[in-house]
Amino acid sequence: MSAHLIDDRFVLPHLRGLAGLNSNSGKRYFSAAEVDLDSYDSIIVCASGGKDSIACHLRLLELGVDLSRVEFWHHDVDGNEGSQLMDWTFMRDYNRKLAQALNVPLYFSWLDGGFEGEMLKEQSYSRPHKVETPDGLITLERDSRRAQPGTRLRFPQLSPSLQTRWCSAALKIDVGRRALNNQSRFENKRTLFITGERREESSNRAKYNQFEPHACDRRTGRLGRSVDSWRPILHWSEEDVWAILERHRVAPPVPYRLGWSRSSCMTCIYNSPRVWATIAKYFPERSREIADHEDRFGVTISRSRINVIDLGATAQALIIDDQEALRQAAESTYQLPVILPAGTQWQLPIGAFNGEKCGSD
Repeated sequence: MSAHLIDDRFVLPHLRGLAGLNSNSGKRYFSAAEVDLDSYDSIIVCASGGKDSIACHLRLLELGVDLSRVEFWHHDVDGNEGSQLMDWTFMRDYNRKLAQALNVPLYFSWLDGGFEGEMLKEQSYSRPHKVETPDGLITLERDSRRAQPGTRLRFPQLSPSLQTRWCSAALKIDVGRRALNNQSRFENKRTLFITGERREESSNRAKYNQFEPHACDRRTGRLGRSVDSWRPILHWSEEDVWAILERHRVAPPVPYRLGWSRSSCMTCIYNSPRVWATIAKYFPERSREIADHEDRFGVTISRSRINVIDLGATAQALIIDDQEALRQAAESTYQLPVILPAGTQWQLPIGAFNGEKCGSD
């Protein structure tokens, strides 16, 4: 056996174990730029379709990950029942094409009825979760014995509280938690759960641990489900993120080409007045639908108590010259290159480094 092979199989894993960065540690680390990827049976990358989640996967590639262990999970905010209130119309298909281009299996999961169904809840229980798995689609019903009927009839409000800003909890966190808890393939296995937060995005994210047991971790329990949470680019700058996309020739996602600084939902509640002005100019039906709901509820997204159309009227819209990206934004089928072909120059999108508010902290 060669010296390099001995290092790879025995010495380095042992040193990582001493550092506490193996999946059995159960410890929390504020900084953990690398972990022992070979110690995990499954590596789940939460794939939003934005630059940071893509950078997470590319980081794994540069660390030499065994691709057979990697899978993408996309939490479909609008669900799969026909609503298109919040997210970009092409985002579902973009993630599908991205996964195909990177040769990674992709599994969708969502709250039945999506964002709109949950928002319109009136004296009723929350709907089931839908989770795609290697064995097919599963439906996770709610336990109505432990819950009371509830009413929302308002958009999530601008707040760090996940109860008030309920979209993140109801449409992403809870969906991912139930997907982990209800698949036997994770029992007596070691799973690494990867998300793409970065410290420089906000003062709140600056405090995150880079490596810690996931909320679904039960490594010492009956099921032996070991789940670690790792944020591989938490310490990165935005410049680092764009650099790795350029190295791997991943085309900048469409929202950034249109001037968005983040690839959150198109009609994210954190959109700045200028972004709402841009939506009203180029996608008027999307802002009108949001405003109609606000008027019906008598509760607006903005704390200024004006609907998103009136909020957008207080600012000047972004100027969008990228007609190719603009056409794609109106279509549900993603038709642009995911990986740029040889000979095509990679270009930094206009949304890079612009700081225009269009996503949560």
